[in-house]
Amino acid sequence: MDICQILAKLPHRYPFLLVDRVLDIDLQAKAVRAVKNITVNEPCFTGHFPERPVFPGVLILEALAQSCALLSFQIEGIDALDDDSVFYLVGIDGARFKRPVVPGDQLMLHGALDRVRAGIYKFNCRAEVDGDTAAEAQIMCTMRRVA
Repeated sequence: MDICQILAKLPHRYPFLLVDRVLDIDLQAKAVRAVKNITVNEPCFTGHFPERPVFPGVLILEALAQSCALLSFQIEGIDALDDDSVFYLVGIDGARFKRPVVPGDQLMLHGALDRVRAGIYKFNCRAEVDGDTAAEAQIMCTMRRVA
C-alpha cells in the first residue's frame, strides 16, 4: 500500500500521518508490516531534543496504531471510513521502549490482531530498527460513529 492508498484510508495528515508505506497485510495471520521513515525535518525534533534528536515514544505508538487501523480496515473490508466514523486509540498496555529512534532510522511497524471483543480490537505490536526491537506494546482501538 503506497502513500496515496494510505491517505485514502486514514484521516491523518501531516504532521500526524505516521505510516509511509504498508509492505504487507496478511489476512490469514491478521498481521501488518509497515514503514515509518524517520527524517531530521520531523517537527517533533525542534523540541525533542534539538541537540540530540530522539523520536518520541508516543509517536512510535501512534505509528503502530495507524498501521493497525489499516489492518483492521482490510480485515473488515472497509475501503475508507465515512465522514461520521473515526478509528480511535483506546488503550495501551505493556508499552516498553528498548532503544532510541533517531533521524535516519527506518522504523518497521509490526502489528498482529490478538482479538476483537465488544468492538475493541486488540493488537500485539512491535517497532524495529535494523531488526532490533525499538518498542513493543499491546494496542487497543475501536471504530465509532461520531455523528
